[in-house]
Amino acid sequence: MSGHGAIEGSNKRVALLISILALFLAFSETLGKAAQTDAIGSNVEAANQWAYFQARTIRGTVLKTADEALALIPPGPNQDAVQAKRAEWAKTLARWESEPATGEGRKELAEKAKASQDRRDLSLLRYHHYELASAAFQIGIVLASAEVITGIAILVFAGGFLGLAGAVLLGLGYLAPHALPFLH
Repeated sequence: MSGHGAIEGSNKRVALLISILALFLAFSETLGKAAQTDAIGSNVEAANQWAYFQARTIRGTVLKTADEALALIPPGPNQDAVQAKRAEWAKTLARWESEPATGEGRKELAEKAKASQDRRDLSLLRYHHYELASAAFQIGIVLASAEVITGIAILVFAGGFLGLAGAVLLGLGYLAPHALPFLH
């Protein structure tokens, strides 16, 4: 009779371990999905900023080419109008190169795009940590569950160890995603 109580107590501890692993699995999956969504959003943002940067570059090239072509025309009766137009184009080109007030100059667009890429890369790094943590929690749950069926005690210890490893990965993903160089 005492053996039956010991088995029952052991199963309760294993069930508690499985519940804890499942709880951490839920955290890991939720954080992973959020990181994945943020990575996708930041990637789209970076692509849009680089597209705008390229559009500014193309428009600038067209305007610069027109200015160079206009500079080749010999002076004529409307030379003042030509010089005024060239001066206007020079101001426009300078504004397209850097426009701090609106953040829409090429320089500012490149900075924004790089910042978006950095956010994307950080989110992907976190996502990889969370995915590995989820796998550790899932395998830990399976091993602990197998112990209930087989009675092989080492399985519950292996499940607990994987749970700890998953918790470490979860914490590193959240607090120090750059700590593990092999995930870069």
